[in-house]
Amino acid sequence: MHHALPQFVQQDMIDADRLVDQAVQGLLQRPATLSPKYFYDALGSRLFDAITALPEYYPTRTEASIFERHAQAIATTLTARCGRLHTMVDLGAGNCEKASALFAALRPQRYVAVDISVDYLRRVLARLQREHPDLPMMGVGTDFSTTFSLPSGWCEGPSLVFYPGSSIGNFTPGEALSFLRQVREVSGQGALLIGVDLAKPAATVEPAYDDALGITAAFNLNSLNHLNRLIGSDFVLPQWKHVAFLDEAHSRIEMHLEARRHQVVQFQGHARTFEAGERIHTEYSYKWDRVAFQAMLHEAGYNDVQIWTDEAGWFAVMLAT
Repeated sequence: MHHALPQFVQQDMIDADRLVDQAVQGLLQRPATLSPKYFYDALGSRLFDAITALPEYYPTRTEASIFERHAQAIATTLTARCGRLHTMVDLGAGNCEKASALFAALRPQRYVAVDISVDYLRRVLARLQREHPDLPMMGVGTDFSTTFSLPSGWCEGPSLVFYPGSSIGNFTPGEALSFLRQVREVSGQGALLIGVDLAKPAATVEPAYDDALGITAAFNLNSLNHLNRLIGSDFVLPQWKHVAFLDEAHSRIEMHLEARRHQVVQFQGHARTFEAGERIHTEYSYKWDRVAFQAMLHEAGYNDVQIWTDEAGWFAVMLAT
């Protein structure tokens, strides 16, 4: 039997100059900011995998339990709404484990994995293709956090856009709405299957971003290692500490790096002074009220939204058509 090999497209080059410029601009702002994409160098990606195994980090396992329990119901609803699923588009696919766990229930006719780096996808899809020889697979490298579209012809028929892991929380509500509108365009007459972290008390949420083992702290601090390589900065890690807290008014976790003492950091011909206690903002993670998120999906052009949650109501999986 002859089986096709995965196809690959790097849509917008991850332009090193652009990554450098964005990092420099962010560090020169007051207060300084850094996009969450700088977390994910090779070590950062491994640290994030470790975070998902922590007892405090409820999102990954809670979402997984919802998919495990309701995969069949999701598949049935999807078929009723959209007919036979043609293409499954996996956003921020990473190791593709969440999507491939649903292949049996959802039975897509084609699988498109989207991640910032097509090189990372090559290894993963080569392995996955051997496990699912009859499923055509494609890898698209693109930074979909800015604008999202796919190569023409890659999404014929109704598509399911799959966006698990509550990554939608990294967008501000305004950005989330415009992103969901772009997703709505890509899916045609299809659907969106999305994981959303729901609002909860600080006592539950904060430890997930500031765990006892300090893995999240290492993950946050490692972005400074990444910057030192990328922009030639001279951050000294022991002079910084991880700070994470729930901002209840905005219903979001904020992550920062805080200077432990006065210091001057050099990079790309700049010298930036940080006073003790001054912070670099590295991530927002919005926690949603399910009614508000449902309303945003309606505003983005979806008129039917089905919701499944865990028993505690900590996390929601939504199917929007």
